[in-house]
Amino acid sequence: MKLILVRHGETLWNKERRFQGVSDIELSENGLKQAEKLGVALKSETIEAIYTSPLKRAFQTALKIGVYHNAPLSVKAELQELNQGDFEGLTINVLTENHGDFLKKWLLNPASCIMPNGESLTMLQDRAWPVIKRIIKSNRNTLVVAHNFTLMTIICKFLNLSLSDFRKVHIDTASITIVTIDRGDPIVSLLNDTSHLADD
Repeated sequence: MKLILVRHGETLWNKERRFQGVSDIELSENGLKQAEKLGVALKSETIEAIYTSPLKRAFQTALKIGVYHNAPLSVKAELQELNQGDFEGLTINVLTENHGDFLKKWLLNPASCIMPNGESLTMLQDRAWPVIKRIIKSNRNTLVVAHNFTLMTIICKFLNLSLSDFRKVHIDTASITIVTIDRGDPIVSLLNDTSHLADD
């Protein structure tokens, strides 16, 4: 079976380098175009089921891809982005200037460092991975549309990477990652492909 992991298209907060987390931000005009390009890029894939985070940016992306496939769409709250608590809406510059102490902790121990009034990467992986396990058990070619940190924690599982090493995995907006699972053994056959966005 194939598991196709897609990060949603761009939002204005992505462009402004703001932390989105579980804030429900829609796709920008460019993000909608990216989602359409994703649909075209994945048109020839056999997709038997689609799973998406309920957040608008992921759901909108899933719908754009889904028009090419006669596949049921399931919305799973467990696939939402990392809850970034008090940091949601802040830009990277503001976070760097005003929350240096937290950033030091995050750099040293990202796996268990909990965002103020939010989650840690471990908490995120613990809620998202059971959904992936159920998808694998179904043995159907499946599309999953989710978010940066969510997908990073899932891919870390497939690569047997500690969450402390999550920075070794990079996931761009509107990117495609494919995991091929044959007799239970996962192979990441495509990682963070954005070739379909070449003229962006």
